[in-house]
Amino acid sequence: MKQNFSFKPLESAAVKIVTFAAVLFVVPTTVWAHGFAGSRFFPATLTTDDPFVNDELSLPTVSGIVTPDEGGTRDTEVAVDIAKRITPNFGIELGESVINFKPSNESSQTGFGNLELAAKYEFFESDEHETILSLGAGVEIGGTGNKRVDADSFTTWEPGFFFGKGFGDLPETVSFLKPLAVTGLVGVAIPTSASTRTVTLNETTGERDIDIERHPNVLEWGFAVEYSIIYLQEHVKDTGLQAPFDRLIPLVEFAFETPLNRGEEGQTTGAINPGLIWSGKYFQVGAEAMIPVNSRTGNDVGFIAQLHFYLDDLFPHSLGRPLFGAEK
Repeated sequence: MKQNFSFKPLESAAVKIVTFAAVLFVVPTTVWAHGFAGSRFFPATLTTDDPFVNDELSLPTVSGIVTPDEGGTRDTEVAVDIAKRITPNFGIELGESVINFKPSNESSQTGFGNLELAAKYEFFESDEHETILSLGAGVEIGGTGNKRVDADSFTTWEPGFFFGKGFGDLPETVSFLKPLAVTGLVGVAIPTSASTRTVTLNETTGERDIDIERHPNVLEWGFAVEYSIIYLQEHVKDTGLQAPFDRLIPLVEFAFETPLNRGEEGQTTGAINPGLIWSGKYFQVGAEAMIPVNSRTGNDVGFIAQLHFYLDDLFPHSLGRPLFGAEK
């Protein structure tokens, strides 16, 4: 789910967020409980979903890229996502976004995307091998967004498998690889409508033109390769790095979509996103470049940036606890 907007409420919220982040940035940090498998901390990635279940809030996630639609359209999005644990291993998610489309030489259109809901179950965790496996399902509810920003009128279901693996269990002879970790997902987006028909009147001939847009099932797949300076400093070798560099996690995300049927088989789109995450006690900040993998995705480098809050660390005795099954 996931620029220039002139809405004053957005500007006001942005000022408050930046101020809050500036205060938290100078708070001394220690070891916390968010997103761990053994000694491995998995940060919340920006474009590929997390393998773990937790209480977290992304506010906001801002992205922008030029797509090839209509000769080049700048697609800018501001998204908000919140995840809440129902039990320690099962959680739900809610997301919404404001989208701005600016076609070349045309006026821009702004509106809401469709509401997105999801659920995830973490069925396996190995502290020794720093591994997390989860199953989940999401749904984009058709008709809840605005047509002017191409929000679909039909609903799309998205079952998926999520994984995370740290390499802290490698032998000491390759200890420099121990800070590495990989997270990723494999899923299928299944639309409830195979096609959409649009009827328009041809002003020249007076005849009706019928445009059929097909909606294929889409394989959604991607992964992130991370090198945690946090893990390096705390579990491999203290290199003496000072704040804020000791909390950095360089990473590269690979996010792809491949249609499976209805005449669009194999027409993959996606991006390779190199970037950085800084993780503090109560929040993290991340930014990545978005490099299109082909002309179907775009021809210019885009960006994505996110401010992400750890609700389980901010509110450990209330909002950040599972509703059921939490330890007393």
